[in-house]
Amino acid sequence: MAVSLSEIRGKIDALDSRLVELLSARAKLAQQAWQAKGNASAYKPEREAQVLRRVRALNKGPLPAAALTRLFTEIMSVCRALEEQMAVAYLGPEGTFSQEAVVRHFGSSAGGRPLASIDEVFRAVESGESAYGVVPVENSTEGAVGRTLDLLLNTSARICGEVMLPVRQNLISNAKRRGDIRTVYSHTQSLAQCQQWLSRHLPEAERVAVVSNAEAARLAARDRRAAAIASRTAASLYGLKLLARNIEDDPKNTTRFAVIGADEVLPSGRDKTSLILSTRNVPGAVHDLLTPLARHGVSMTRLESRPARTGRWEYVFYIDIEGHQQEPRVAKALAALGRKAAMLKVLGSYPVAGIL
Repeated sequence: MAVSLSEIRGKIDALDSRLVELLSARAKLAQQAWQAKGNASAYKPEREAQVLRRVRALNKGPLPAAALTRLFTEIMSVCRALEEQMAVAYLGPEGTFSQEAVVRHFGSSAGGRPLASIDEVFRAVESGESAYGVVPVENSTEGAVGRTLDLLLNTSARICGEVMLPVRQNLISNAKRRGDIRTVYSHTQSLAQCQQWLSRHLPEAERVAVVSNAEAARLAARDRRAAAIASRTAASLYGLKLLARNIEDDPKNTTRFAVIGADEVLPSGRDKTSLILSTRNVPGAVHDLLTPLARHGVSMTRLESRPARTGRWEYVFYIDIEGHQQEPRVAKALAALGRKAAMLKVLGSYPVAGIL
């Protein structure tokens, strides 16, 4: 016998009532946990990573893993906001991909604080004006964000999390049709990520680099013969139409963001550690630096070199390795690296982020 629509709706209403009860009970337990911690920071990256991994492991559908992750991120965000209002600094203005990274990681109940530059984000965290900051580190298409790497070299802040954000670029404008566009505004990296599409579809339009995609949207909103390459969020904020969606040249285009803060993060069970190293100016120095990792069975997932800005053709190396610095094998490898390197700085250990 078929179940009637009214019966199905009755069951949904009953489940909704139960969900409200369970969410309220969870929120009360979260408050008790915060009090048990001595009113320390409500944000615990290792614990939140464990919760999300457990939820994904329990999921049997039909909700996709990405949707369930977003849902529980928001639940934890709302519960966290009951305990304290966090200030999370990011490269503004509103509508940037940095803001999307903040929401993806902290949820929409976190207090976002848009700032004018990456430098200001670091200063806000270092001074304690913001509890955390979110800064771009690298893009899968265009490579490392040099200014972030330079600031990590000297900052007192630590990396306590990462966000992997699939970047979906869109052409947004108030123009009636694409052929009316004479100028395209966007951030330098976004222009580079869409250069093939622009060459095919807007070969005559001038490409103008600006400080952020949100600023590009603001400029495009003032000129019907202009467009911006930006997110859908920016289009909504500035009242612009989506003339073309997903125009990035690489459909797997992803930007990695670092979450920076003052506290060390405990092991979550699946972590990575970020380091900065410099070598002594002797033959084979770089090879010698990597030997301790292999000897102790520690995998390296990223190696990036940058000038040390000493004016003497010296370089520093940015390295990501698998594992937490408190794990014995990682600790032994770091101790051996410290004996070989001219300089070793551990930027932090933190949960590995997934792309959802």
